[in-house]
Amino acid sequence: MTLAPSGLLTIGSSDLEYRMIGPAPDRAPTIVMLHEGLGSAALWGDFPDRLQAATSAGVFVYSRAGYGASSPVKLPRPLDYMHIEALEVLPKLLGQIGFRRGLLVGHSDGASIAAIYAGGGQDHRVQGIALIAPHFIVEDISVASIATIKTAYETSELKAKLTRWHSDVDNAFYGWNGAWLDPKFRSWDISEYLAYIRVPVAILQGADDEYGTIRQIEIARQECYCPVDVTEIPGAGHQPHREAPGPTLDAVSEFANAVLRDQPNMKQNACSDILD
Repeated sequence: MTLAPSGLLTIGSSDLEYRMIGPAPDRAPTIVMLHEGLGSAALWGDFPDRLQAATSAGVFVYSRAGYGASSPVKLPRPLDYMHIEALEVLPKLLGQIGFRRGLLVGHSDGASIAAIYAGGGQDHRVQGIALIAPHFIVEDISVASIATIKTAYETSELKAKLTRWHSDVDNAFYGWNGAWLDPKFRSWDISEYLAYIRVPVAILQGADDEYGTIRQIEIARQECYCPVDVTEIPGAGHQPHREAPGPTLDAVSEFANAVLRDQPNMKQNACSDILD
């Protein structure tokens, strides 16, 4: 299909808003960006535009169902909602946009979705994944911060602020918050997928991340066979692309350029010792 610069894609029963920056997926490598648990296509700000300028790749951003201007979802979300996004929705989306080769860049929930996708099946079009503040397991700090933000949403101006980014703000907030605060979600663990990732991995973590600790990075290093390039972003919390955009952009763009352009055989060389 020919992608307009922005619009809606119909995936299953949902209409998903998207924005395409730079060359189309059938003309150049494409970086597909997956937003956080309270994010949307618009909440990336100008980071996708700056990433496109730094890499010359196409950059595709979209809002998952329940976020931004995309269709709402039925609540409560199933506790395996990230698996559903990675293994059912994302493959259809990549096929529909004509994705031929490129990277996945995910933040928080989006990073977990990217990891599940890369480890859940061998899509040879995906040549690397960059994970910003990923979650592979549920930590106490994550649950505590998510409980705190629920109080803020219900007692402060946070809901009004988020209304700017989501057409149905309660659907977006409670879909994410309700799943993470469900006691059964404490056993959520996607570390098994990491051993099956066959492409280079970059992890970026804010030094002051209030939603996760260095334990997430330790798990990736223990489980991944392919190289894991870790960048700690000083002075940043859970949203380094907004809190420290310069260093974050540098790290993501350098990784993307190495994988897509500067070292075209990086994937094969780095992972050649992995046994299927």
